[in-house]
Amino acid sequence: MSYNIGLKKTMGKLKEQTDAKIEAGRKANPEFMKGVDEIISKAKAFQQGEHAIKVGQKASNFELPNPQGKTISLSSLIDNGPVVITFYRGSWCPYCNLQLRALQAKLSDIHELGATLVAISPEVPDGSMTENEISKMEFIVLSDQDAKVASKYGVAWEVPEFLIEHMRVDRKLDLGKINNGNGRILPIPATFVLGSDGVVKWSYVNIDYRTRSEPDEIIEALRNLS
Repeated sequence: MSYNIGLKKTMGKLKEQTDAKIEAGRKANPEFMKGVDEIISKAKAFQQGEHAIKVGQKASNFELPNPQGKTISLSSLIDNGPVVITFYRGSWCPYCNLQLRALQAKLSDIHELGATLVAISPEVPDGSMTENEISKMEFIVLSDQDAKVASKYGVAWEVPEFLIEHMRVDRKLDLGKINNGNGRILPIPATFVLGSDGVVKWSYVNIDYRTRSEPDEIIEALRNLS
């Protein structure tokens, strides 16, 4: 049984999985989740994420390393057809892992529509990814150190101290070390579907890092390109 087929048989809708993760978090650590709710509410009030590139705009080119250190450019990917770009926080993020597994399960559908899937996070390509689940996935994973590309795409977010403290104390995560740089800037989880002209045809941007686009929505956007 292939990795993709196994995932398809065990997975439901991504929203069902993230909602279950949120509910489990509320039961296990209600005070923390209440703090997250307040942070997200404030971020939405200040319209964070509103400066993300919009449908109809041309996406900026980038050159980023993969886990093996090879530089990949957006322009080279666009030469082969449409590109799906998804920004994620890191392999340490449980919501990101749910999303990436859901995308892997639908990867054959994405490829059948002539598209390339690229997942971008600030994690450095230091070889550690060979040991985790993301390394088993069959799409392109790139490292955006200091979230510079995320900034160009308008989806960089300065992480509030409340979450920095939680990651450092409760989860023993040193984001500065993990990202080999700025540990306070992470991407807003966002997905962009680019046509073969490099123009954004569809996007999903939500400051609530617990909520992600459904792979089926991405596939529908790709179908609408033809």
